[in-house]
Amino acid sequence: MLRLTMPLFDGEELEEVRRVLETGYLTQGPCAGRMEEAVRGMVGTAHAFAMSSATTALHLSLVALGIGPGDEVLVPDFTFPATANVVVQQGATPVLVDVRPDTYALDPDALAARVTPRTRAVIPVHPFGLSAEMDPILAFARARGLAVIEDAACALGAGYRGAPCGALGDLGCFSFHPRKSVTTGEGGMITTDRDDLAARIRLLRSHGGVRGDYYLVFEDAGFNYRMSDLQAAVGVAQMRKLPAILARKRALALRYTELLQNVPGVTPPIEPEGCLHTFQTYVVALDDALDRDAIIAALRERDIETTLGTYALHAQPFFQRAYGYAPGDLPISYRLFRQTLALPLFAQMTAGEQERVAAALAACLAMGGVTR
Repeated sequence: MLRLTMPLFDGEELEEVRRVLETGYLTQGPCAGRMEEAVRGMVGTAHAFAMSSATTALHLSLVALGIGPGDEVLVPDFTFPATANVVVQQGATPVLVDVRPDTYALDPDALAARVTPRTRAVIPVHPFGLSAEMDPILAFARARGLAVIEDAACALGAGYRGAPCGALGDLGCFSFHPRKSVTTGEGGMITTDRDDLAARIRLLRSHGGVRGDYYLVFEDAGFNYRMSDLQAAVGVAQMRKLPAILARKRALALRYTELLQNVPGVTPPIEPEGCLHTFQTYVVALDDALDRDAIIAALRERDIETTLGTYALHAQPFFQRAYGYAPGDLPISYRLFRQTLALPLFAQMTAGEQERVAAALAACLAMGGVTR
């Protein structure tokens, strides 16, 4: 089976883990600090905090901002549920917003109709490694006193008008899940330039404790959202590879676009002017007449792993029960949920494997059984 993605590992990860094991210091420690420094250097923010996942990074960002019951947060509908779940977990209400059909990112023009006096923040997602249209989003938020949390889970190394993703809003949240360009197994990071938010995150990330001369003093009811040094050891080695990984994946993505440009029924992803796309995932949109799930099944029969782009949250049972949405209420997101397809892409992928994927997709599209 040609897998959807595969992390790029070599002996460097094993060596970094061995060093941590020799120290006996396995929880958050010096290696987590090295991981923070590597991400801070790439993103260019004053602060970076290693976390147990991107989900806990998003959650702690909301906690640090004081968002809770009675508040609303604007969230793009086309995203993994974690983006909205953290809002729910704070007792606040996620207000779902439609996205652009070409970039799959939050539509700034749709924000005004969804804002209310209870709105406290907006969480733009940088889908699949492409920055959301941040200038109008930031202008909208600043005019209304709203915080901006970038869900940059897929976007380490991505840029918008010369600035790194994760340094554009009040806070940025990254993921190091195995599907990302670099991984720690599970893990995440918060970046920010705001000293006030950094102080809250530093306190709350580890149980709300402040270390005194001999023991901790607990100033708040915090969380255990730390990254272990074992995870960070993998990440430190991965971060050294990141420039090469990103360059290779961009080259492969551009070649995919060439291979697919004349395949009927397929719209490749775009990279708008001023954006630097990491292509964490290569996602195409299929014409409405095509049955995306049937194509996934047909490619699986050819030993090629694919999946959907991501989810339309308003079409998921929880959001329908809790907030009264019905499938199709946010039509662009709903179409992308049904018609986007993620193709295999990873740094070790060969030209032959890529040609195999493109040829198999074209053959599947020519089959009568993949149309509705």
